[in-house]
Amino acid sequence: MVAKHHPGYEDPTTLASETPLNHGGYEETILFNASFNKADAADNRPEIFVTVNEVEALYDLFKKLSSSIIDDGFIHKEEFQLALFRNRSKQNLFADRVFDLFDLKRNGVIEFGEFVRSLSIFHPNAPKEDKMEFAFKLYDLRQTGYIEREEKMVSAILSESDLEISEDVVESIVDKTMAEADLKGDGKIDKEEWKEFVAQNPSILRNMTLPHLKNNSIISQLCAEL
Repeated sequence: MVAKHHPGYEDPTTLASETPLNHGGYEETILFNASFNKADAADNRPEIFVTVNEVEALYDLFKKLSSSIIDDGFIHKEEFQLALFRNRSKQNLFADRVFDLFDLKRNGVIEFGEFVRSLSIFHPNAPKEDKMEFAFKLYDLRQTGYIEREEKMVSAILSESDLEISEDVVESIVDKTMAEADLKGDGKIDKEEWKEFVAQNPSILRNMTLPHLKNNSIISQLCAEL
């Protein structure tokens, strides 16, 4: 009997083969590339993909999230916010922005394939460059290709956190960040300046890695807690 799936479902085997991480350690990872020869691995450094087991574990998590409010096979913004912050009613700019970046088709929901492809950026073995690119997009609210002083993402993240930070302190942090990152002094941060700033402040990418994505048992535990 063939299992029924909601619209937007993608086969884990196919999805695993299409979600590269570009990291080492191919022995523990499934590759779907008939032309790949292990003997040439050191020279060619082929694309490495998430494992089928990892995708299947993420599907269990996806099913939990996508049915927490509306059981239709898609993760809605309220479900996404509920999963991240255990609160679906309080507006959160950070959660909204991450949701928008996960919603690759821009149709207001997150499908299973989008969920896996976007989460792969947070995989411990994902390239640092991909993490930097995602973080840059997170702060580039108006999608101009720059992080600008008047954009309120940094202020919003600090204000919406559980930290007791006054507006003056928030502004001071933003001012300091702009002063350090805006090397050209034009009031905005481009991708090259961002790359240099992250290199000098690697802790910025700390939240761009979710170690449990490599541990299927922890993902199963998360499913049980939802």
